[in-house]
Amino acid sequence: HDRAVEALTRALPLLDPVGRREIIPFDGAHLVAILRLPRGPGPHPTVVLIPGLDSTKEEFREVERSFLDRGMATFALDGPGQGEAEWTLPIRPDWEIVGSAVLDYLAGVDDVDRDRIGVWGVSLGGYYAARAASTGRALGLRACVSLSGPYDFSTSFDELNPLTRGAFVARSLSANESEARRAAGELSLFGRAEAIDIPLLVVAGQQDRLISWREGARLAEEAPGSEFILIPDGSHGCTNRVYRHRPQAADWMGAHLGLEREAHPNHATKEYQWPR
Repeated sequence: HDRAVEALTRALPLLDPVGRREIIPFDGAHLVAILRLPRGPGPHPTVVLIPGLDSTKEEFREVERSFLDRGMATFALDGPGQGEAEWTLPIRPDWEIVGSAVLDYLAGVDDVDRDRIGVWGVSLGGYYAARAASTGRALGLRACVSLSGPYDFSTSFDELNPLTRGAFVARSLSANESEARRAAGELSLFGRAEAIDIPLLVVAGQQDRLISWREGARLAEEAPGSEFILIPDGSHGCTNRVYRHRPQAADWMGAHLGLEREAHPNHATKEYQWPR
């Protein structure tokens, strides 16, 4: 993990556009994020990117590209129990608290348009994103994308493969699987989904063997005014069908963050058009 962090840190000045590390004080420790800005003058609409149970901010280069090409800044975040924070902060269910700290921090970053911030999360990060969206307007979020996230993680816990289950034991700082199972039961959107008060896009793969697509369907059903994309042959995170959801999600986010309906100078093709 240290080598991965070091490699990305060394690469940040060489990326196009470049990236920079941001350190966020949180709960007696700190969170780390990578901020990348699109070309052109700021402040920029910005998307907070949240990884899943066993992924980190170092894995988001191509995800970032989808948003950067459309004129949005990206803020790839290691939250509690993730990446650089996993050694000091356990997984926690109340991501409205984490989201508040992150948005308070972004309010002090000159390059970020504080009034145009969205959140995108994948796998367990899809739960985190939706949980933050349950107090979305209060936090100052404008839109949320939840990709292959659980509605109630306890329903999936016993069906997880041993490696994934072990990852949750470690990253929740649990002593054993029984303690981890109780912690998993706290990661639920019951009573929260209906409180989501910002636009929500839920994406799920029907062939997902880690988190059932029905979890996403339940979230979309309970969250007012949400939109649901089900990819019949999609795997977990729909990684086998990226072209069927990532560009669409980036378009959707750009529209809800108020980008102009015209090609951004970052985008490679002049034929690109915003969806109506």
